[in-house]
Amino acid sequence: MTVANVLLVDDDEALLSSLAQVLKHHDFMVTTASTVSEALKYISSAQYDVLLSDLHMPGAGDGLTVVSAMRHSNPKAVTMLLSSFPEMDAAAQAILLQADEILVKPMNMPALVDAIKNRLANGPSRFRVVESVATILERSTESTIQDWFERVQHDENLMALPLTQDLRCAHLRPLFRDLVDRLRSFKPLGTKEAMSNSATDHGFSRRQQGYTAAQMVEESRVLQVSIFNTLQKNLASIDFSVLLIGVMTIADEVDSQLSQAMRSYIAESKVDALTA
Repeated sequence: MTVANVLLVDDDEALLSSLAQVLKHHDFMVTTASTVSEALKYISSAQYDVLLSDLHMPGAGDGLTVVSAMRHSNPKAVTMLLSSFPEMDAAAQAILLQADEILVKPMNMPALVDAIKNRLANGPSRFRVVESVATILERSTESTIQDWFERVQHDENLMALPLTQDLRCAHLRPLFRDLVDRLRSFKPLGTKEAMSNSATDHGFSRRQQGYTAAQMVEESRVLQVSIFNTLQKNLASIDFSVLLIGVMTIADEVDSQLSQAMRSYIAESKVDALTA
């Protein structure tokens, strides 16, 4: 059998050393990493046949981040996670669909070696597409807008204003385009964004339609709920290496769009007051 190149990731130095010795004894080539950042550097600079990573890593990121990065860099690699918890809730199970196998600590060493060899012989259990937050939101724009509209329909306060679905949702497609563009720009958080004409128009329109400021804030809150619900539904394919920064960017951009819309709303309110 061709010698397999294994990336072994665990913050327990003693376990890392003993696992490496066992795998080397069985003729595997082994590279070890004790942190997520170290593992990511190895993944970006070399090719591996197998990733064996602890799920529960300290600091920024965890085993899922490493798995996601490996899926993105080398989708043909076998990925296996080590966990100290044999039972996980449904959400965790959905996330772990990114890995080929979950092994529970403490492991039986011969069984671990056999599991790795079997996975190598059979290949990854299925092909998985790992997607960025931007890509998921781009392809899910229409379904997320529909989810938002259905949530709004259950809000008596927002539905007190008799608007068609088109008028109520008119601002969302431009907002999603702005959001996807910002996610793909990878600008640091806090970077001052260019003004959005669609956000300005939204504030003006909502004032003309009779919205209160509180209603505008509420529909923006519901939008974030719908966006995060979309991400939750796509946990099995999401790129965890950029998930956290993606979530923070989403919150910042949606709030920025609301702020711009509110400035337009307030300006129109003053015009109305002067006219009156």
